[in-house]
Amino acid sequence: MIRTQIYLTETEKQQLETIARTRGVKQSELIREAVDELIEKYTPSQRLTRIKQARGLWKNRTDLPALRDLRSGWSRRAQT
Repeated sequence: MIRTQIYLTETEKQQLETIARTRGVKQSELIREAVDELIEKYTPSQRLTRIKQARGLWKNRTDLPALRDLRSGWSRRAQT
């Protein structure tokens, strides 16, 4: 691992200490966890994987109106 320093506000530091105490882990572990989550969120391959996993999510839903029915009520012009 590489050692690095960060600046936190007093509030961030206090809340981080509280979370660490509650979870029984070190603050550094929480920071690494947060960095890992941020990296995963913004890594293009992970984003594409999540999009593919969501494909067809509502495919077999019977409680939703058909897109065709929804679109028929949409207006391309602003109502005056």
